[in-house]
Amino acid sequence: MIFPVSEFQARCDRAQAAMAEAGLEALLLTTEVEVRYYTGFLTRFWESPTRPWFVVLPASGVPIAVIPSIGAHLMGQTWVSDIRTWSSPDYEDDGVGLLAETLREVVSANGWIGLADHIESHVGMPRESLRVLEQALDGRALVSDNTITWRLRMVKSEAEIAKVAAAVAVADRAFDRVGEIAREGIALSEVFRRFQMLCLEEGADWVPYLAGAAGQGGYGDVISPATDTPLCKGDVLMLDTGVIRDGYFSDFDRNFSVGAPSDAVASGHSKLIDAVEAGFAAAKPGATFAELFHAMNDVVNPGGAVSEAGRLGHGLGMQLTEGPSIIPADHTVLEPGMVLTLEPGVDMGGGKIMVHEEDIVIGASGAEWLSRRDSREIRVI
Repeated sequence: MIFPVSEFQARCDRAQAAMAEAGLEALLLTTEVEVRYYTGFLTRFWESPTRPWFVVLPASGVPIAVIPSIGAHLMGQTWVSDIRTWSSPDYEDDGVGLLAETLREVVSANGWIGLADHIESHVGMPRESLRVLEQALDGRALVSDNTITWRLRMVKSEAEIAKVAAAVAVADRAFDRVGEIAREGIALSEVFRRFQMLCLEEGADWVPYLAGAAGQGGYGDVISPATDTPLCKGDVLMLDTGVIRDGYFSDFDRNFSVGAPSDAVASGHSKLIDAVEAGFAAAKPGATFAELFHAMNDVVNPGGAVSEAGRLGHGLGMQLTEGPSIIPADHTVLEPGMVLTLEPGVDMGGGKIMVHEEDIVIGASGAEWLSRRDSREIRVI
């Protein structure tokens, strides 16, 4: 348990209040992040796609775990006491019968059961299992969860913010050591491997995300895996990492110049920092995500063009990317406790770009830095 029971009880209380407003008698939770948010069940076993996992949050009381028996011991170490199991995988009935029985128990005839159906959600069971479940509910209906969990997760508690800050600090320390592992002649793939080792040395539990690139005067994208191409003088090296510490992510990048930067690279980097600073200044309670977008985009794209990347940042927490997105169409209002990334990009010409990303949290009067904000001068290795 990385949080006290009171943290999970408060989450359930807020969800159940929202359920009452939406006319929902239960939430059906089927994904890792939903299950962990309400129970504290933290395991890397979700990497195995074989077994389905279910948690039912009733209209009152604590969550009910309906899970494969292999997870009973670990779930028993959370605050959840009602743990119902089956031997999985079961090719005939992989938990669906037990789940239907549980839902019939806590939901009245013709009652509504909320299931996430919005952006960034999915249903963690085969389509056929979902069909069988709906038939076995005897008139009870699976309906939209009204984005309840998604909205609750947007605003973090102080305890959650501390976990994100700890993960960010790990990445900050690792970025400060890039000069130990990267230099002219070292393959980008080797830099990637060694950087992940640095993150682990600095306290990451694991490093599920690392992307980046290197190229003369910029790079072509920000999501590619590493190649074996050696770093060359004049390259811009970018590393973008999401490390996990106690189940919470960091997500920010750093740019490095291999040798002295060109004037264009130096200018591009300083413009990125200016854009982040503009976004930071605009990130106050009551502002909208769309306003954050325009504050940064006005710096990097003064002509008003929208970045081809689609967004200039996003929410951050239990997942590498969470909602909302910093796009012109998102008018979600900023609230204290929201943790965000600010991620503008600049077009360097010739099909090359540069991006920069920082992590922030919204405080009562404005934004606060989580990542150690970079200087306008690009780092040189």
